[in-house]
Amino acid sequence: MDALNQTRVTEFVFLGLTDKWVLEILFFLAFSVTYVLTLLGNTLIVVTIVFTPRLHTPMYFFLSNLSFIDICHSSVTVPKMLEGLLLEIKTISFDNCIAQLFFLHLFACAEIFLLTIMAYDRYVAICAPLHYSNVMNMRVCVQLVFALWLGATVHSLVQTFLTIRLPYCGPKIIDSYFCDVPPVIKLACTDTYLTGMLIVSNSGTISLTCFLALVTSYTVILVSLRKQSAEGRRKALSTCSAHFMVVAFFFGPCIFIYTRPDTSFSIDKVVSVFYTVVTPLLNPLIYTLRNEEVKSAMKHLRQRGFFMKSGT
Repeated sequence: MDALNQTRVTEFVFLGLTDKWVLEILFFLAFSVTYVLTLLGNTLIVVTIVFTPRLHTPMYFFLSNLSFIDICHSSVTVPKMLEGLLLEIKTISFDNCIAQLFFLHLFACAEIFLLTIMAYDRYVAICAPLHYSNVMNMRVCVQLVFALWLGATVHSLVQTFLTIRLPYCGPKIIDSYFCDVPPVIKLACTDTYLTGMLIVSNSGTISLTCFLALVTSYTVILVSLRKQSAEGRRKALSTCSAHFMVVAFFFGPCIFIYTRPDTSFSIDKVVSVFYTVVTPLLNPLIYTLRNEEVKSAMKHLRQRGFFMKSGT
């Protein structure tokens, strides 16, 4: 063990998305625009909901939290990726790698739990509307958000512990553009089969279980819509379809990545780009373009000159 500690790596090297400089420039431009739109779009949603009293309801409370998480989630990986696209040698220190890994799992798990809570919120609103105000009051909503952050923190600490307990003394090239548990533990100087299984039992189980819970809740909602009026069905389908689009785009890559111990495919980088870069942008696009209340609230704030005063 002393020998391993003496040769412990101090930094890792990313292979990145490609080794062709033309593609790197194109990726840099495209992902820079995507990242800026992600920050602006999600910030706009948070500001709109916070400063519009009629949007102070459970659904929009959760939506503002989702936008905040998306800002944080994309900011964990995208800036470092953009930096790497401009550098020939893409490095990250061991400590920064572990920090990136921790916050990546923190915000990803928080989003998974939040999307599950949002599905439950829609289930209560559509299937038990008379009890909605009692079941989903703001006190309960705050408690649910606190619980999701607590659960996400525990999950992230477990993932980080599983990673840093391994010895790293030899290879230091990560076949990715950010630090995550699967590619990092492959560099450990020991057998990682058990660690890989623990990762699946943690990340994989959380992703798959929450996804199945979401599918079940939306199935129940769709069945219950037969009893609704035509207008009620239209509004419910509009809201739920927006939610499910976000769910499918986010959970699909997570399940694909975290339910395969010790297995990697060439498409993994493309899938990773989708849920770290593209998916955080889908939230403002889907919810803003499809939600009349949010668009109306933004228009009202703009007419009052709020965005110009706030610099948004």
